[in-house]
Amino acid sequence: MEKDLFRIPEYKKVRVIVDTDAACEADDPYAIVHAILSPKLIVRGIVAEHFAQEGSMERSYEEIRTILEAMAVEIPCYKGQKGPLGTDPEISEAVKFMIEEALREDDKPLFVLCQGAITNVAAAIRECPKIKERMTVIWIGTHGTAPHEAPFREFNAGNDIEAANYVLESGMDLWLVPSYVYTTVNIGIAEIKRRISGCGKIGEHLYTNLMDYNHSDGAGWTKGESWSLGDSPAPALAMNPDCGRYEYVPAPHVEEDTSSTERPANPIVKIYKDVDSRYILEDFIAKLELFTEE
Repeated sequence: MEKDLFRIPEYKKVRVIVDTDAACEADDPYAIVHAILSPKLIVRGIVAEHFAQEGSMERSYEEIRTILEAMAVEIPCYKGQKGPLGTDPEISEAVKFMIEEALREDDKPLFVLCQGAITNVAAAIRECPKIKERMTVIWIGTHGTAPHEAPFREFNAGNDIEAANYVLESGMDLWLVPSYVYTTVNIGIAEIKRRISGCGKIGEHLYTNLMDYNHSDGAGWTKGESWSLGDSPAPALAMNPDCGRYEYVPAPHVEEDTSSTERPANPIVKIYKDVDSRYILEDFIAKLELFTEE
């Protein structure tokens, strides 16, 4: 199948790297597919992220491969760091790829879409600091603007707090989508079954993968018959940075409980206050329908 569902001007396209803990629960695959199906986004590679469990990076890598197979598309994918910053002495193939892509001469800007812990990015900028000036990171993570108490342990920041603060304090171009924003991208399971499950092999996988997780022991936090596709703002903002309101403020510091505390001397980052969930979900579903229609 061809990726390009419709044409857009070449000069408006951007390069992206998708950094994803794809196997941790059911929302990452939707965001991965959305990125792949978006003509504006030139997906240079997909890198696997850990989620602070033994073997979790490898499980994320296998889920990425499953998605690509279900879509019948070929995109390079790479294994990332095996655990939080400092616990894996090796520089992963994902980190090496990220550095190489950032340093490559190209007139199209590079966005890294981070949908989990931010370990791979932290390891890459620690290994090669000059890449900070050559890419924009969109991160689904943290509880946002400080001060902000932790209503729950924020999963992505909490899986590598050292990496979170390293990137937040790095001075790179960083766009944050915090918990009070990403939890609002809600869709009912009935809508997923009616509008997504029938969209070919990939639609079936997205639906069954979500249903399997919803019935698993790890899904006690879910509401039962709806889902927050919380990672989907990452590709959407790379396509359209104005599909939400934002502010520029000093980067928060992430505490051990994942609350955000103030560090007035921290670099300025872009923090989204909301996103247009209708636009994000409808754009994804329309592209999936176009991709799988006969």
